[in-house]
Amino acid sequence: MNYFSTVVTLLRDRQVFLEEIHEGVKLKSKISALMISSFCFFAIYGAIIGMFHSPLQALASAIKLPALYLITLLVCLPTLYIFNALFGSKKTIAQHFTYLLTAVCVIAVLLCAFAPVTLFFLITVNDYSFFLLMNVIIFSLTGILGISFLYQAMKPISDGDGAKVRTSILRFWLCLYGFVGTQLGWTLRPFFGSPGDFELFRPREGSFFSGVWTALINLLT
Repeated sequence: MNYFSTVVTLLRDRQVFLEEIHEGVKLKSKISALMISSFCFFAIYGAIIGMFHSPLQALASAIKLPALYLITLLVCLPTLYIFNALFGSKKTIAQHFTYLLTAVCVIAVLLCAFAPVTLFFLITVNDYSFFLLMNVIIFSLTGILGISFLYQAMKPISDGDGAKVRTSILRFWLCLYGFVGTQLGWTLRPFFGSPGDFELFRPREGSFFSGVWTALINLLT
């Protein structure tokens, strides 16, 4: 099976792809294709940002970046499925999982689209704070686009009371997904590797937002 052809189908004929998920068509093959493709795309981008520090950091980031997105998905999936099922959704957990994987795959593809730009600045700029903040912007932009895609894909079509509640649940869940993702990313850091010795993980201290604020202050001073 050509896993990447599934991604091409998703990008070129999104409506048909989503309708097939809605109908439960070939979910297992879609899940495997989306997972493998997403892992590869994330690994490529992770390796690029890790090269700011060293080849060893590039290898670690190539593993940790896919893990970040896929673990976040698995942590948040039960919440979305259970609450949707409670308020009338007939979709199976496999359908929910496939929908979420499509959004993750969209984010992975968008990050790969930014890969040449990131590689350019990796080669031409030797400023950790700038490189960090630039990538925070890239990750934020791709994340927002992926979440927007998921919202449009999973938003209930009908206007009944149950559909309105599920829409509110989806909005809440998207915020939850963002918070879990940022905290998990902070826990799995470093991805870029600040100047100094290689670290696979850092002590759990501070938060993602305090780290971004510190980088911004360092860039402006």
